[in-house]
Amino acid sequence: MATALASIDTQHEDMIHDCQLDYYGRKMATCSSDRTIKIFEIIENSPPTFLSELKGHEGPVWQVSWGHPKFGVMLASCSYDRRACVWKESSPNTWIKVYEYDKHEASVNSIAWAPHEYGLCFAACSSDGTVSIHTYKGGQENSGWEVQRIPNAHAIGVNAVSWQPAISSSLFSSSSGAPSTTTTTTTKRFVSAGCDNQIKIWCFAEPAAAATGGEWKLEEALEQVHTDWVRDVAWAPNIGIPSNCIASCSQDGSVVIWSQELQQQQQPSSPWTKKFLKFPDVVWRVSWSITGNILAVSGGDNKVTLWKESSDGEWKCISSLEDDSAAGTTGVQ
Repeated sequence: MATALASIDTQHEDMIHDCQLDYYGRKMATCSSDRTIKIFEIIENSPPTFLSELKGHEGPVWQVSWGHPKFGVMLASCSYDRRACVWKESSPNTWIKVYEYDKHEASVNSIAWAPHEYGLCFAACSSDGTVSIHTYKGGQENSGWEVQRIPNAHAIGVNAVSWQPAISSSLFSSSSGAPSTTTTTTTKRFVSAGCDNQIKIWCFAEPAAAATGGEWKLEEALEQVHTDWVRDVAWAPNIGIPSNCIASCSQDGSVVIWSQELQQQQQPSSPWTKKFLKFPDVVWRVSWSITGNILAVSGGDNKVTLWKESSDGEWKCISSLEDDSAAGTTGVQ
């Protein structure tokens, strides 16, 4: 089933690389090779209304990510100019850059906020092969952020990062069979995708003593099934089920959906299982619905397809969004 698309004239002067809605679905941010970020208001049954333009990057802006509203109206961005930035709306439609990190040695390709349960924290990854994790500790602007780096995370470069949702231990049953009453969240984790055709899961090892800081360690490298660069990876939202689900997509035209059942804390989780979806061209991006049960896939064939797992465990296409007006364009211009 094909769905018609309505075009939005964003007034960007070059290719758009990302488009994201905020937590409430009331604001939209776009970013472009014209080095700008634009903010729009989303009003039901009306075209989006332009609100603000953010300038500060010196190269194409690859990705934007909205922060959780508990921290205010915040947006993170990353660019070919080797920078990761955080912007904050200080007053209606007035934005200021509150943080800039310029220590990566190559393009910063992806940026993602951690679950709000972990505080104000985001990860950024770069073509220099590293991932940087930025945590706000208090203070003014740049001085208030602590940065940890994972060097050589992927050979050649890192293309994408995505955080595991914070999962409450109340999802697990106690030994008596009753649900646990504790609400401690799981270890901090995120997944990364690289130009080495690999997908890796990283976890934060808490410090043994309060006086020392913890560190990020490689927890698991998933089976290497992609035969070309892994372009994107997305950890699915958790909807109250003790399980993990990750989608990855590659230059080789494949999407892999990885699933894992979670066990009680202190017990090993089940092995990851995988299912493949094949496409006629490179697959650039994957994105989950807020409920975590529908996967959107964006490919080089100028289509966005929506996929859902059926009762027999197979993933099936439930909708196809295509702009027939011109090959190579998207619904956002």
